[in-house]
Amino acid sequence: MKAIYFEPFSGASGDMILGTLIDLGAPASFIQKHIESLANVSMTVEKVNKGGIAATNVSISENSPNNERHFSEICDIVSSAGLPKEVEQNALAVFKIIAEAESVVHGKPLDKLHFHETGQDDAIADVVGVCLAFYNLKQNPETAYNEIICAGVNVGGGFVNCCHGKLPVPAPATLEILKSGGLSFYSDGSRELLTPTGAAILSHFAAPAQLQTSKTVCIGYGAGDAETESPNVLRASLIDYSGCLPFQKDQIEVLETNVDDVTGEVLGNLVENLMSAGALDVSVFPIYMKKGRPAHMIKVISKVGDSEKLARQIIRETGSLGVRVMPTKHRLSVKREIVSIPVSIDNKSYEIPFKIARFTDGELITVTAEYDNCKQIAAETGLPLRTVLQRAEEVGRQHFS
Repeated sequence: MKAIYFEPFSGASGDMILGTLIDLGAPASFIQKHIESLANVSMTVEKVNKGGIAATNVSISENSPNNERHFSEICDIVSSAGLPKEVEQNALAVFKIIAEAESVVHGKPLDKLHFHETGQDDAIADVVGVCLAFYNLKQNPETAYNEIICAGVNVGGGFVNCCHGKLPVPAPATLEILKSGGLSFYSDGSRELLTPTGAAILSHFAAPAQLQTSKTVCIGYGAGDAETESPNVLRASLIDYSGCLPFQKDQIEVLETNVDDVTGEVLGNLVENLMSAGALDVSVFPIYMKKGRPAHMIKVISKVGDSEKLARQIIRETGSLGVRVMPTKHRLSVKREIVSIPVSIDNKSYEIPFKIARFTDGELITVTAEYDNCKQIAAETGLPLRTVLQRAEEVGRQHFS
């Protein structure tokens, strides 16, 4: 199993991502041919040195500048370009991410939006070029990958001059994209390092993740245009998990407290409220405390950063005088996702969500049909819940194996 691992310690833009992927092995001539026929641009690729690091610089210049376009116009350009279907779908998805962010920021519906910088020919070429590069790397047996992951993104700092005036970094659209995409980010520097296009590309293609135990196959560096104090490059590595421990690593915190004067009803309500507030798991154990008093231990698994909020809720609802917070170095876990598939039950098709667990090498561990959906189907069909669950999980295992 292989992955492309991005490290945006100097931010990211569309041309930096494209340069990185070309440096990893995507063919520049293949990409250039497609984007120069798609948009009225010229593309050049050269090796440069950024702060002592050799990197690939991609420069895309417009032959006749176009100030702005509507979202629908961009979709028409991409859809009519004759691109491979996967490339077209990915490019449209990236532009939709940008459009939805702009829609939220400006309070306008998508069909009323017009793009400034991100609607120009060079921005369209950046997005389509990156989608072509990912597509080509995946088709090549030497660079084929199973997933794309991304470390925390440096957004930079200071202010940026937009068409709407001077705004703090990250720019509003960039911040909205980061929020919806779920990528981790931090601020370091005195200028903008992450562009809306770069944020949208990474949000669409990459999942936030820490680097796992792996072997590095090859490394690519893409150069940014600006001269910065540290090397202005984006690094991506093709890494191989094969033969390594098939686990994901993440960081959690464990909260604990003991209570001896709380009823079962209060504890049950607390468990529900903690899960709704973002706890990853909540357990309650019967214990004996000093002087033989029966009591309960409340244990909560929390995301890093949520522990204070959850501890406050525990104290408010139980009257406990304190909560122990124990950070863990890391938690080994399997890859989990929820996927819905159609299942035929009693001659009718139902869309049922399944919780899928796999090792990172792809080995399937569990397939579990969502209880609430199966319960609803059982009530509708009159079948026993056990029968519905068995049928659903039989179909699920055949589908996902």
